Amino acid sequence: MRHTISVLVENKFGVLTRVAGLFSGRGYNIDSLNVAPTHDSTLSRMTIVTTGDDATVEQIVKQLNKLVDTVKVIDYCKGDYIDRELVLLKVKAEPNNRAEICQMAELFRAKVVDVQPDSLTIEITGGESKIEKFILLMKSFGICDLTRTGQVALPRA
Repeated sequence: MRHTISVLVENKFGVLTRVAGLFSGRGYNIDSLNVAPTHDSTLSRMTIVTTGDDATVEQIVKQLNKLVDTVKVIDYCKGDYIDRELVLLKVKAEPNNRAEICQMAELFRAKVVDVQPDSLTIEITGGESKIEKFILLMKSFGICDLTRTGQVALPRA
């Protein structure tokens, strides 16, 4: 089962290394990792997506809470939350299919952010299922390049 874990940490040198080391040292895989400062410049939020059963994730949460620079750990799978991801996707675009690609992007509320003679670069944000569906549709045109930010999340309450 996939779990999204939020870790609020002190914004200090080496914290990311300690968190990543905790995962690798215990053989846990990180599917997605996003780290950025919060509105308080002394704190950063790590959003970690990992796969494991409830017992494994409970162990991860306990270990994260033991780290010195950890302020708060939340496993979002135990509550209601909002998540988003940003993807930049470069797709082959011939003159005869540009309009179709642009229409599909518009349907998904994506934006064309760069136009080149043989390609379009599209920015899309949303939940994982929306992004996966859009990528699947774009494969038929030919994906030249793609990058993903990883998931970010906040609790609803």
